[in-house]
Amino acid sequence: HVWKDNIKPSMSLRHQYAVQDADGHGHAAPSSSLRLEFVYDPNFRNSVNFSYTAVQIPTDIYKGSPVILNELNWTQGLEKTFVENSREDPSLLWQAFGSATGVTRYYPATPWRAPDKIDLYDVRRRSWYIQGASSPKDMVILVDVSGSVSGLTLKLIKASVIEMLDTLSDDDYVNVARFSEKAEPVVPCFKHLVQANVRNKRTFKQAVQLMQAKGMTDYKSGFHFAFQQLLNLTNMPRANCNKVIMLFTDGGEDRAQDVFEQYNWPNKTVRVFTFSVGQHNYDVTPLQWIACANKGYYFEIRSICAIRTNTQEYLDVLGRPMVLAGNRAKQVQWTNVYQDALGLGLVVTGTMPVFNLTVEGSSQNQLILGVMGVDVHLDEIKKLTPRYNLGANGYIFAIDPNGYVLLHPNLQPKMVNLPEPVTLDFLDAELEDVNKQEVRRSRSPNCTRLRLHRSPLGLVLPTYNEYYLRADLNDEMLQLQCKFPSAFRLPEYCTKLHVTDNNTQFLENFISLMVEITPESKDCDQDLIHNLILESDIVWQLAARVWKNKNLNTGARVWSPAARRSLCAVGVSRVPVRVSHRAADSWTEDPEPFNSNYYRRSMDKKGYVFHAPLRSGEYNGTVGILVTTAVEITVGGKTVKPAVVGVKLDLEAWVDKFKILASNQSDARQGSHKCGPSSSCEMDCEVNTMICVFICFCLLNQVGQFFGDVDPSLMHALFNNSIYARKQSFDYHAVCEATASSRTGAARRGVFVPTIADLLNVAWWTSAATWSLIQHVLYGLTYHSWFAAEAADARESSCVTVYSQFYFTNTSNSYNTLQDCGNCSRLFHAKRIEKTNLLFVVAETPCKSCEMEKLAQVKTECILPSNPCELLSLARYRRGPSTCFDYNVQVRRAEKRCGPSAGQVYGGVCAALSRGCSWRVSRE
Repeated sequence: HVWKDNIKPSMSLRHQYAVQDADGHGHAAPSSSLRLEFVYDPNFRNSVNFSYTAVQIPTDIYKGSPVILNELNWTQGLEKTFVENSREDPSLLWQAFGSATGVTRYYPATPWRAPDKIDLYDVRRRSWYIQGASSPKDMVILVDVSGSVSGLTLKLIKASVIEMLDTLSDDDYVNVARFSEKAEPVVPCFKHLVQANVRNKRTFKQAVQLMQAKGMTDYKSGFHFAFQQLLNLTNMPRANCNKVIMLFTDGGEDRAQDVFEQYNWPNKTVRVFTFSVGQHNYDVTPLQWIACANKGYYFEIRSICAIRTNTQEYLDVLGRPMVLAGNRAKQVQWTNVYQDALGLGLVVTGTMPVFNLTVEGSSQNQLILGVMGVDVHLDEIKKLTPRYNLGANGYIFAIDPNGYVLLHPNLQPKMVNLPEPVTLDFLDAELEDVNKQEVRRSRSPNCTRLRLHRSPLGLVLPTYNEYYLRADLNDEMLQLQCKFPSAFRLPEYCTKLHVTDNNTQFLENFISLMVEITPESKDCDQDLIHNLILESDIVWQLAARVWKNKNLNTGARVWSPAARRSLCAVGVSRVPVRVSHRAADSWTEDPEPFNSNYYRRSMDKKGYVFHAPLRSGEYNGTVGILVTTAVEITVGGKTVKPAVVGVKLDLEAWVDKFKILASNQSDARQGSHKCGPSSSCEMDCEVNTMICVFICFCLLNQVGQFFGDVDPSLMHALFNNSIYARKQSFDYHAVCEATASSRTGAARRGVFVPTIADLLNVAWWTSAATWSLIQHVLYGLTYHSWFAAEAADARESSCVTVYSQFYFTNTSNSYNTLQDCGNCSRLFHAKRIEKTNLLFVVAETPCKSCEMEKLAQVKTECILPSNPCELLSLARYRRGPSTCFDYNVQVRRAEKRCGPSAGQVYGGVCAALSRGCSWRVSRE
């Protein structure tokens, strides 16, 4: 591309701005000459157009600047490449190029999903761009809080520091310090660099907002602190790559040359970037000299409009060694898991930096043009794992160098469109123990590294799943017309199999495909097909020869049997309609066994597992109790669990039979008697499952409820006698309602409000006060904290919830305990029922005067330690990236390369915002 300084919008190539109406319909922007039609594609979960790319430009960037127009021109050539890539590999999802100027070009074209309010999306703030544009960083941010920065300048500095923190990823380490006469960290207990994760950055942002201006400026105190942080050789973890200092100040005369001579010269291993903030008349020459003398860059932030761009451009400087490294730096980097901005869901992105290869004179251009990225949905990765050979309770997981999981069954964030990456530590994904800590640290030898990915792959496999059955059918068997079940859900056996939600239609499609192509076709998974045929025949014989002859008039009626095949897990399940049409119609379990709670629990337990359905409120229908057990067989000396079988019991009939057979004996003080099927007893009998769910009680509408809610005092007694143990699990990606602020007083006056006399005074409109007021209004408009405060309070927020579960202890003893409640006592007897997950309890009626702690099982919001010092002490091991590009002898040191660039890109936006703001104020 030949750069054109005088380029006009009419001279640029045709391009598509992807925007969206208020009603959600996509169309081309008015400035575009293209009108596109979009068709919904399920792979992208969006309406797309495969013939074009689309462009997204941040709100605070002027779209008509020469920089942006040239960017649109040369990136237009990517459209052809993206289309060809998609044709060669139809499984490709979003292909995108994020430019160093903020322009995003992505394929296929789709309307941009802008938020309801101001769209603050900037590709340079996304984790995939940050991780791909430069090597990891150790950064110290120095904030001048001397008296000269009070007022608007301090607010601009605070906003700039917050934006700077947003340019860091989990691979980076950072500390923030304020200084005047002396320097100190804004978070007192952060004595060293800390990981730039979401939690620590949030702590920094809160502390930055509390800074106040006072004292005199002393650059030397700040730089002494920063160099000691960066060069202090300790065992504390850090990025160990680029070392940078960010100085935010209004200006000063001191150059602190003796400090640089002491710490940084002549090798200059630490880059220093300086930012002159605010409207002032101070000499900025010392700031320019500091940046240029330490391989850094000097920036000016005169207004709100300049913050986002100027706090981002330092990445261009850090990217220079990467550009000069050439092919050595052309490596695919894989990001953390994050939410796709276009609604695809959880993805990881493979990124590669794009360099400017132009030769200027005798030296190579050192600019990084941007980052190329290709999204991979997590579901696509899961499809490549041998899920049906691992069994329902086996799974594959992956951990990145920071200890965060890439793949894990518990990685299920509830919030969407989060700006930060989705981070779940491996030790938080499961119950923490010593073995998991060692896996997280060493990640070997039981892990395999993913090809082209820096995350290791691990396997969790129950012992009964170490072997699985593999059907070996002869040609004659393959030609048999198997009796397929009447209710089942098939996984993906063949690529040409048409998927439909109608189960009958799906079965017909499968049989038709088997007639059209043989199971040995390359389009089908031969092992799954063979196992399907074998298991279908076995289940059909079970229904025809065994269930058919069952007597349904016995004491405990069989309501509806259900059989399952596991391990190879090809998806065969059957609910015999012959037994009960009502039973088959009301079958509520997931037809896919891997997602069925009863199936997974039965595999892990020996004996019979009882599952009580949860009933809310009054329930007038028949209550069915599902009883299942895993089938164990031994083949060649190896034991496997290939199936789960079970019955569904009519609870009413079962309780009647139970009352007839069971004798209810009270103590000597109350005499003895027996309970008939319809009698009312002084003692209650309860049967609890292993996870303490109420099954049998006089009130059937309480079946399936947590026993602590039904009889709190008795549940408390069972827990205190160690019959049950409590385990707590945490959901680190839960969603909670935002708590309304209790502060109802009037807000403090933070803006000078002119009087009527001021407004009538012409001199006032030309004074500094006018500029201050406009800047304050722009500040509130840009960060919409004034206009959207009430709406923000109503939004849901990400939180951590805790869930308590109760399990049987290893004891098998019986208990006879008298529960003393002062004026009343209560006798109960508890005994485990062998080969089941049931506990038989006989207890006297509750004492009304007995008040006990109610054990809760519901999810509640967990307030994690708010003290950052306590959180810092829990810091976990991380390995970090293995490559670093932080130095190259060819990097130019010319002073003309360490000064600010022209401000045309965002200058027009400032003017537009000023005009819009004046109009808004006049209207109101």
